[in-house]
Amino acid sequence: MTARDLRRLAERVFRLEAEAILGLIPKLDDRFDRAVELLQRCAGRVIVTGMGKSGLIGRKIAATLASTGTPAYFLHPAEGVHGDLGMVARGDVVLALSNSGETDEVLAILPPLKRLGVPIILLTGSPASTLARGCEVVLDVWSSSSSGGSGPRTTRPCIPAARLAGALSSASPTSCTRGTPSPSCVRTRASRTSSPR
Repeated sequence: MTARDLRRLAERVFRLEAEAILGLIPKLDDRFDRAVELLQRCAGRVIVTGMGKSGLIGRKIAATLASTGTPAYFLHPAEGVHGDLGMVARGDVVLALSNSGETDEVLAILPPLKRLGVPIILLTGSPASTLARGCEVVLDVWSSSSSGGSGPRTTRPCIPAARLAGALSSASPTSCTRGTPSPSCVRTRASRTSSPR
């Protein structure tokens, strides 16, 4: 493969990913508004969860939320079924990622989350899936440009999912980011400054 071929491949990747992100704009409807409302009214923490590539994107989302003043952490769903769900409490909001909406590990933690009464926002490429039917808000991140096919591996649905989560974070400012820290933000900041490096 020549240098020119490599540049063409890179250009194709950029164009496909850009198209996938732009494809989210028509989907910014009342479901997006409801997701933002749930995040804004969250009295506890935002728990982000997902498996595989979705889990990696979820970790980045949790870090972004925490860095912008929203108390958040990543819950590995496989660890959740072995006791880590004890960290989830009433008042929290769950942000789940699953392209298929049929991820076994995420489906396994759905019943206990429902029993807690914790609202769940799902980012998925399959809005009619089993997981979607059990969530309060379902945001469709599928697009023809992100479906993979014979294209580059980077054009997977994790790209629009990550960007949509970024939009949720930007549209859901907390009192921390507005300059008046809430008690939960103060506790979060105190724990960061007091924890050993």
